[in-house]
Amino acid sequence: MTVHQLQQEQRLPISREEAWEFFSTPRNLDAITPKEIGFEILSQPGERMYDGQIISYRMKILPLVRVGWVTEIKSVDWGNSFVDEQRFGPYKLWHHRHTFEDVPGGVLMRDLVHYGLGFGPFGAIAHAVFVRRKLESIFNFRREILERRFGVL
Repeated sequence: MTVHQLQQEQRLPISREEAWEFFSTPRNLDAITPKEIGFEILSQPGERMYDGQIISYRMKILPLVRVGWVTEIKSVDWGNSFVDEQRFGPYKLWHHRHTFEDVPGGVLMRDLVHYGLGFGPFGAIAHAVFVRRKLESIFNFRREILERRFGVL
């Protein structure tokens, strides 16, 4: 299996504490996910994330194809970073590290995603034709929503 990597940085004119407050609230994930994905949180995740938390979702990956996705909040360094890992879902591997760093005038948020599809050459074709672009569009949507909500630094 090939392990792919997606990285993104975004600076926002808010404090690290305000960014953490938003991102550490699992229900806010819906607000930064494109509507066409049909994202739906199935579990009741609570007000704040914590180590070992399991969150269940359902989403559309192709027209008329909905899949379940279960993630675990694997590691929380309160106010600084957290990791979510897929336990069940469309990827063979999904490891997403979110970090937050104070910068002059605001916060620098970084995402580092390692993911793999499996399925040998079929997974490689799906990645080249569809998956990479879809992930980039989801992260670009998130960037736009956060800029509208918090502004640009």
